[in-house]
Amino acid sequence: MKVLVIGGGGREHAICWKLAQSPELTELYCAPGNPGIAEFADLVPLAADEIHQLADFASEIGIDLTVVGPELPLALGIVDEFKRRRLPIFGPTRKAAEIESSKVFSKQFMQEHGIPTARFTVAHDRAEAERAAAEYGFPVVLKADGLAAGKGVMIPIGERELHEALDLFFDERRFGASADRVVVEEYLEGQEVSFIVLSDGRHALPFAACRDYKRLGEMDDGPNTGGMGAHSPSGVLEKETAATILEEVIKPTIDGMAAEGRELRGVLYAGLILTEDGPKVLEYNARLGDPEAQALMLRLEDDLLPILASGAAGNFHLSRMQFKKEASACVVLASRGYPVKPVKGEAIEGLEAAAEVAGVTIFHAGTAAVDGEIVSAGGRVLNVCATGHTLREALRRAYGASQLIDWPSKILRRDIGRAVLDPSSGSGIWRVPADLRG
Repeated sequence: MKVLVIGGGGREHAICWKLAQSPELTELYCAPGNPGIAEFADLVPLAADEIHQLADFASEIGIDLTVVGPELPLALGIVDEFKRRRLPIFGPTRKAAEIESSKVFSKQFMQEHGIPTARFTVAHDRAEAERAAAEYGFPVVLKADGLAAGKGVMIPIGERELHEALDLFFDERRFGASADRVVVEEYLEGQEVSFIVLSDGRHALPFAACRDYKRLGEMDDGPNTGGMGAHSPSGVLEKETAATILEEVIKPTIDGMAAEGRELRGVLYAGLILTEDGPKVLEYNARLGDPEAQALMLRLEDDLLPILASGAAGNFHLSRMQFKKEASACVVLASRGYPVKPVKGEAIEGLEAAAEVAGVTIFHAGTAAVDGEIVSAGGRVLNVCATGHTLREALRRAYGASQLIDWPSKILRRDIGRAVLDPSSGSGIWRVPADLRG
């Protein structure tokens, strides 16, 4: 099969890495890709939002399946355009992708279909947001309605932080039209977990449980980001709770979307919090998480290609996916200034040495090739991932390899996994074995 992957980040690198292992694959293309992806795929110089040009390319080359990585092309209707031309594609239509592209729609959908979530108010201006925040108390959650690259959520803990957040939403217009409406939610206490499934519109194939770390700083400090690390298993999800999530969240979501004429073929990602009253949905995504996908691809035993092809056709060929018993972890290496204005263009050293660490796989995210060197070209630059017999081993390998990679503005969280493996520790820094230190 000839396959085209849309996107150019760490998630898409992991997808290409996995697809390249399929015996059914004949040719692999990625648009626009990155230097790491170039090891497995032919790069196509088209941006992920150039929908008509991408459809032209798929038609001219005779692509048998297109796989969409990021949320923006889904929100813009890339699946609708490909289907109009009868080009096979795995991903939700524009109407179905609204479950991610509009926080207002997703919250109202949950309310209408009895899916457990936090109480919320939709605010159209600053005054409405202030009244809702006063009702729910502090801390309180504010979410931009539209897409914001994972950065449109703020959690003020007091009046000063609330006013600063509202300045960004309504006065400075940090998120543009995405914040024309703001969802104000009650704050929920509990452990967070990512529950991700593939859907053919009727059935769900769950991935292994995963946990990501959204805040920029250690001890969950600082602003929200696209994700600074992840690991699988999650360390917090019991089998009984997973069964509850499938029955009370995933199934009614897929059924409800179909009933509303928004059949969801693609990825359904439920970001959940495990409260004393049971699991509740914090948000939906309509694509694989990043960096969750990187950790999950390392554990997936099945051939991904035929699964995605059958899902695109609306009929999965298997009833469940198989995952390796070993654990996986992903540590994101970012550039100083992320998530607002990251430093770019700095040469990266140590990639080859890090890749030689046992169990380590490195996925490129925001990199570029310049004059024979790999340089930083985004906020999240590299994903250093590893497997191990235990989660602790996987994390130590990932952190050990991370120490071997360097550029002047490199930053990272040093506490990925600490919350589930060493929750009593006051330090966010993991100790790395001496034989892995740079």
